[in-house]
Amino acid sequence: MKSVGFKEWSLVCDALGGGEQSIILRKGGIAEGGKGFSFQHREFFLFPTFFHEQAAKVRIASVNLPEARDTITIRSYAKVEHALRIDSLRIAEALAPLHILTPEVVQERFGYKNEGLHVAFLRVFELSPFWILQNEKRFAGCRSWIDLPSPPERAFKPVLDEVDHERRRAEFDRVTASSRAESRDPAA
Repeated sequence: MKSVGFKEWSLVCDALGGGEQSIILRKGGIAEGGKGFSFQHREFFLFPTFFHEQAAKVRIASVNLPEARDTITIRSYAKVEHALRIDSLRIAEALAPLHILTPEVVQERFGYKNEGLHVAFLRVFELSPFWILQNEKRFAGCRSWIDLPSPPERAFKPVLDEVDHERRRAEFDRVTASSRAESRDPAA
C-alpha cells in the first residue's frame, strides 16, 4: 500500500469518517501544477487540514473545530470507486445529499477559473487505532496530495455497511449518469 495523504478540511474528513459524506468535490490546490487536479491516486489516507473559515462553509449545525497542533491524527482511509469531472452546476448541486458543503461553496468552487469540478465517490474506512503523525513543513502548502511515511499496522473497518454504501453509490450514479458518459477523470 502506497502511503499517500489527501489534504482536506478536517470537518470534511470527520464527515467522511463518520459516514455523513461519501464524495469529495475538488477544484485543486494552487500548487497542483500545469495539468491541474485529478484523482491521481485510487487509495489514500484522509489528511485533515485546519482552516477556521471552513466552519461557515459546511452544513453542520454545531461545529467544534480543533486547533492545528504539532501532531496530525489520521482517522480514515479512502478508496475511489468512481472519479469524474462534472461540467454542470446542476449536477454539482444535485450531489448535496452526499456531502456537507454549503450550496455557496459548491457554486464558488464550480465557477472558480474554468467552470467544473472533479468529484470522487469513495468507500471510506476507519483506522484502528488512529494514526498520529508529527506535523512537518513538508505537509504544508496548497496542494491536494502529500507523501506520508510508511503507515504502522492498522485495522480498516468500513464506515458504512454494504446496504447504506450501495444506496449512496446508486444515488451518485443516478445524479452523475449524464456526466459520466461525457467525461472521465484520468484516474477513474
